[in-house]
Formats: sequence, C-alpha cells, structure tokens
Amino acid sequence: MISSQCRRRVVPLVHSSRRYVSKVQADTTTKKETEKGKEKAFPYEPEPLSRPLGVLDKPSVQHQTKLERLKQVLTDDTAIAEQRKHLVKEAVTKGYFHDLNATRWNGGKTWIAPKVLIREDRSLYFPDIAGKSLLHGNPRHTTSMCIGHITILCILSTKISEIQIDAFTKSSMARFSWHPLFQRIQINLQENILKSLLVSLFLASLRRAIPVDQHATYLISSQNMEYQSEAIGLENNRVGYVYLIDENLRIRWAGCADPTADEAKALEVCTGILLKRLDNKNNQIEEQARKAQAELEAKAKGSG
Repeated sequence: MISSQCRRRVVPLVHSSRRYVSKVQADTTTKKETEKGKEKAFPYEPEPLSRPLGVLDKPSVQHQTKLERLKQVLTDDTAIAEQRKHLVKEAVTKGYFHDLNATRWNGGKTWIAPKVLIREDRSLYFPDIAGKSLLHGNPRHTTSMCIGHITILCILSTKISEIQIDAFTKSSMARFSWHPLFQRIQINLQENILKSLLVSLFLASLRRAIPVDQHATYLISSQNMEYQSEAIGLENNRVGYVYLIDENLRIRWAGCADPTADEAKALEVCTGILLKRLDNKNNQIEEQARKAQAELEAKAKGSG
C-alpha cells in the first residue's frame, strides 16, 4: 500500500511527464506542418508539366482598356468572382520576395518540359503580347508575328533568364534558323515601371548587345500579364520561359528556367515535327491550287 507521503511525491512527477510528452508531440506536429508548408511553397523536385498552357480564346491585337476592364469588374458577376479569386490567391501565396526566394529551390524551375508535343486538340492559345521592336521601335504584336509561322517565343526579364533561353534554343536555332517558316521571338518583359524605365534608358546599349539580325523579333514590353501569367505557367519573373507556338497560335510545348539536355533536345525535335507538318500542309495547298488552275485553263481552251 502506497503511503500518502509517497503518493504526494509521485503525482507531480506523473503530471510533469504528461506535460513533457504533450509538448514534444505538439512541437513535432508543428515542425511537420512547417516542413509540409515549405515543401508546398517551394517543392524540392519540380514535376512534369501536367496541363496544356494557354488561354481558351483566340488572341486579338485589340486589347481591353483599363476603363473597360474596370467596368467589367464592377458589373459582370463572372469577372467579379475571377477578380476576387485572383486577389485572394495573390495575397495568400505571393509575397514581395516570393520569386527571388523561389530561385533558391531548383533555380526557380517549377515544372519539367514535356518530352513530346501537346496534342493539337488539347492545346490552348498564347495570349497577345504587345511591345516595341529593337529595329525601329515600332509597336508589334505577337499575334500578327506568329500567325502562319512555327515560333519559339522566349520571355526574359533578367540576365540569368537570357542565359537560360539561349541554352534552351541553341540547338534548335542552329538547325532551323535557315527555314523561312521558322522564327525565334524574344520578349524582354518588364512589368515593373521602374525596371521598364531603366531598360528604355539603356536601349542603345541593348541594341549593341543583340545581333542586328535579331532586332526585328526582339520586343521590349511593359504589358501587365497579371491575369494571363497563371494560364501560361509564367510563375517566376526571375527565370526564362520558352514556348513553341504553331502556325495557329497554339502552345504545343513549353519549358522554363535552366534546361536539361533532354528538354533542349525535346524542343528541337518538336520544332522539326511542326515545321515538317507545315511544309506538307503548304505543299498540299499549292498542289490543289495548281490542279484548280489547270482545270480552269482546260475549260477555257475547250470553250474557245
């Protein structure tokens, strides 16, 4: 039988032990939740691209004005819901240094490029981006530039992103730059007003740094991509993005950040496939046109 004196000594020890175990369990749970949150925000290993990138509507060179957008947000229920969803997501997931911090994890790479083309029936459109070319400073639109061509379109905003897109496109440019239906478009996208102003001030040095034969397809843009960035996978403005766009303005392949050897090779192979298909399509159209012309000439001779 335990004496009352002994009982008084044991009970505090039991309670103290329980408190210690509870504290350890709580600390372990909190640590797991913190690590889980970190992994969710900055995954250690980027996953393969799991969806087609792009927008549903075919792009147009006519952009919605700020007044039209404001009117839509104030009166259209669907637009109001989209705006609310966008603001909540930005407030919860994107801090001021989010993109910079994300580059510490796999160099800012958020997904792995596909090994094959995105199927045409599942592909989506690349939105129109307006900018001024280095050639004469004239305004140009990606929609009018890309239609009818196979285009490797690159978005860059920093020196590291410039290095990344060059690594992505080097082999493709070496192989297809001669082709009349192939082009590479580079967009120096500076959504920040101050950065955009700095780029404008150093325009002369930028022209000297970029080869003259690339001036016509090098655009400087300050377009706000706030509402299209998620659709095209533009998740980090510190790294480079590469899109393979077909003659109908659809995104058929995409890559981001530092390319692997397999990704650069996949871009080259997919570009070759699209060019071959477009050549075959144009040859068929020309053949049909020749046959139609021959039939018309035969009818004209017969009636004569």
